Amino acid sequence: QVQLVESGGGLVQPGGSLTLSCAASGFRLNNYAIGWFRQAPGKEREAVSCINSIDSLIYHADSVKGRFTISRDNAKNTVYLQMNSVEPEDTAVYTCAAGGACAVSFSGSFYSIRYVERWGQGTLVTVSS
Repeated sequence: QVQLVESGGGLVQPGGSLTLSCAASGFRLNNYAIGWFRQAPGKEREAVSCINSIDSLIYHADSVKGRFTISRDNAKNTVYLQMNSVEPEDTAVYTCAAGGACAVSFSGSFYSIRYVERWGQGTLVTVSS
């Protein structure tokens, strides 16, 4: 079965850390750009972080630069989102997506993925004391 499955969400205190996983089955993640997106209640979906397939370049949205990082473990066919110094504003459902390439603004900020082929189901992150 071809799918993306996120895990690792939960409750974390402000200033804490959390690692999300995006595991693929039925295809190789390193053949795709993988992006993390999030959607808070009542808000539009927002791009978070992305890693390209060929050059493994990494991009982040301005809102998470310096706090989040994205990485890929080809042996485990999994992409991770390491969230540090989390804030209540980071509360959202986090979803990963596989596509052709990370779309980046002129300033180098990640805003979308080109030619998305599949989405995961999402995992909820709640930042609260």
